[in-house]
Amino acid sequence: MANQVKSDKDYSQYFQPPSLTDAKKRGKEEIAVHYDFTIPEDMQEFGKDKYYLIRTYGCQMNEHDTEVMKGLLEQMGYQTTEDKYQADVILLNTCAIRENAEDKVFGELGHLKALKAQKPGLVLGVCGCMSQEEAVVNRIMQKHAFVDLIFGTHNIHRLPTLLKDAFYNKEMVVEVWSKEGDIVENLPKKREGIRAWVNIMFGCDKFCTYCIVPYTRGKERSRRPQDVLAEVRDLARQGFQEITLLGQNVNAYGKDFEDITYSFADLMDDIRKIDVPRIRFTTSHPRDFDDRLIEVLGKRGNLVEHIHLPVQSGNTEVLKRMSRKYSRDHYLQLARKIKETMPDVVLTTDIIVGFPGETDEQFDETMSLYEEVGFDFAFTFIYSPREGTPAADMEDNVLMEVKKQRLYRLNELVNKHSKASNERLLGQTVEVLVEGESKNNADVLAGRTRTNKLIHFTGDKSLVGQMVEVEVTHAQTWILKGEIVHKPMKMSI
Repeated sequence: MANQVKSDKDYSQYFQPPSLTDAKKRGKEEIAVHYDFTIPEDMQEFGKDKYYLIRTYGCQMNEHDTEVMKGLLEQMGYQTTEDKYQADVILLNTCAIRENAEDKVFGELGHLKALKAQKPGLVLGVCGCMSQEEAVVNRIMQKHAFVDLIFGTHNIHRLPTLLKDAFYNKEMVVEVWSKEGDIVENLPKKREGIRAWVNIMFGCDKFCTYCIVPYTRGKERSRRPQDVLAEVRDLARQGFQEITLLGQNVNAYGKDFEDITYSFADLMDDIRKIDVPRIRFTTSHPRDFDDRLIEVLGKRGNLVEHIHLPVQSGNTEVLKRMSRKYSRDHYLQLARKIKETMPDVVLTTDIIVGFPGETDEQFDETMSLYEEVGFDFAFTFIYSPREGTPAADMEDNVLMEVKKQRLYRLNELVNKHSKASNERLLGQTVEVLVEGESKNNADVLAGRTRTNKLIHFTGDKSLVGQMVEVEVTHAQTWILKGEIVHKPMKMSI
């Protein structure tokens, strides 16, 4: 494919680069919901005898976006492949949270340049959160002109049309809506395995100073309750054993509804009545975690006893600079309320070390909060600035060596608590959803408990996809080991 833009062509009709300035705006315009999506007739066999490959980086939201793109491509006749030399379409579904994720994508583009030269008919695309960043799109256009297609998170449903443009126009197609689009229902999805993800809302309005997501994913838009419930019921009929509800801030669900009063707690209470063994959600914001939600989660049933509740820092001043909109005391009070209602709950979290201005004393407050809450696990990160965020304009005055020392200390604490938590399960019988073979040993099965702990045990391959009872016999820092039991379960964790 040619990579040069013809000067006499009206390129603006499909060239829509992102704008961070536009993405920051939060208007009152109404979000429409569309139920009439179909693959354009002229694209329904476009991929016949052709293959696609999607490389996915980042969070579960990106994984779910990939499921949608796979569904779209397969309705166009494409078949999946893991062989880049066989692929006719290669899409990189990208993440913008951290700089190293961006580096991986540009590294992969470097590797694909030679393949593109060997196979000019290959359509190479970059999509996802990185595509919503002005600087990234400019860099691709200037230094990776062999890329054929760039599109964002708001216009995935336009993939068939964009692919057609890229194929026939023989020029780079860029369509990245800075202002989020409407909600498009009935998009095809290719789901595999026994677990499914369901988007309940899109976007985020919190604007934490370090985070690019409100710009890349847009303002909060909740799907209608009846659409979410219909999708969950359909997945239950298909036999999925575990469903995870997705959103950048799931417990803000429903706050944008103007015609009904219906919250995330209401949604969870309704989903609780659907015949699916396990319901999870990610991720939640402490500011929006209310008493009514705690009450509903306390009803248990298929609502699991695991809550991922990012805290980011244990110091109120740092939280204020992060614009997290809660204090240390508020978070501790919330954790206490949750534990009073669900004494055996497993809490996990996210923590950033070395945020601009963080002192030794402020970091020590993060360590003490971790101890006080008693988290089972944490995803820990060294702060790195993201262009376009308010924190990027702050003085990054914590030395990298200090950041690394703090991360090391924090990870030591995380490991200690993780192992202690696992050791408390020794001798107990736990409910396990069998996911498949262990990655390291085909003779061993791997599954997860209700609280998302990984456990290995010996069993027949026919158990994959089923719930079994396993007695915990060994407890390591990151993994449990056990033996299948054939007696009534005494405790479910």
